[in-house]
Amino acid sequence: MIRTILAAASLTVSLMASTAFAQVVDTSNVNKDLIQTADDKKYTIATVVKVDGIAWFDRMREGVEQFKEDTGHDVWMVGPSQADAAAQVQIIENLIAQGVDAIAVVPFSVEGVEPVLQKARERGIVVISHEASNLVNTDFDLEAFDNHAYGANLMKVLGEYMGGKGKYVATVGSLTSKSQMEWIDGAVAYQKENFPDMELVGDRLETYDDAAIDYTKLKEALTAYPDITGILGAPMPTSAGAGRLIAESGLKGKVFFAGTGLVSVAGEYLASGDIQYIQFWDPAVAGYAMNMLAVAALEGKRDQIKEGLNLGLVGYESLTAPDASRPNLLYGAGWVGVTADNMDQYDF
Repeated sequence: MIRTILAAASLTVSLMASTAFAQVVDTSNVNKDLIQTADDKKYTIATVVKVDGIAWFDRMREGVEQFKEDTGHDVWMVGPSQADAAAQVQIIENLIAQGVDAIAVVPFSVEGVEPVLQKARERGIVVISHEASNLVNTDFDLEAFDNHAYGANLMKVLGEYMGGKGKYVATVGSLTSKSQMEWIDGAVAYQKENFPDMELVGDRLETYDDAAIDYTKLKEALTAYPDITGILGAPMPTSAGAGRLIAESGLKGKVFFAGTGLVSVAGEYLASGDIQYIQFWDPAVAGYAMNMLAVAALEGKRDQIKEGLNLGLVGYESLTAPDASRPNLLYGAGWVGVTADNMDQYDF
């Protein structure tokens, strides 16, 4: 339901109230002018994620729900119960039929959603995407950072733990997940330049954002290549799948891990020393930021959504647009690196 909010100062009041009730996304410096609407108009915006029910997107939902509380727009998050491109497309088809004003999407498969997002835009629905730097049918794609640099930093850490030598394996949620593939590309390029005595073995393991599949495929990889000493994980659940495998196999201190993760998912393995390092950005902030861009686009403020824009959210204070041929591809700055030493600073 769309809440009725008194005009003008209501947005400021609700933003202040949200900090008190949730404190999930720090909105103390949020760009209110960007999301202020004419005549206090309210929009319907659906955030469609790769898979619902995993910790990463549970956290994103918190940001989306905070945006609803803060602004009064009718916004919600939805996703398939399993990572499945066809299921995600069907959800978007249903939203088109409902006539939503905007769709914020984190595609499982960029290629899979291109046709349905083209259809959405032809119907006048604004599309904002995330983790989809090669998506064509989007009004704006917002990335948390440069994907190659993110992967390079993962490899920098993993290479140091491996002593700059040895074999490693890499996972991705899907071979069509552009951002995750770019993370691994960046990592491999860094490895070849800085750790020439390291070697990626086998193909990238496609794990469908499922820790159980991560566990199984990594176990198979270790059976095929028993001399593997490193695991590079792009999808968040790999941190748990790898941690479980290392713990159960008695490989602590023999096989090292660096990858995307959350403390709520991988904290026990960090604390035990089974895995060494996780890296992430806050999906709650990303969800909030996507909805901000959706409102701004719907309000005819597209000219403001460009390089230098300050959303007033941590990590999105000065957006960059490094590809002159694609000015609608925008990057934030920064990620968080977590080890056993600083994991207590994060509660998600």
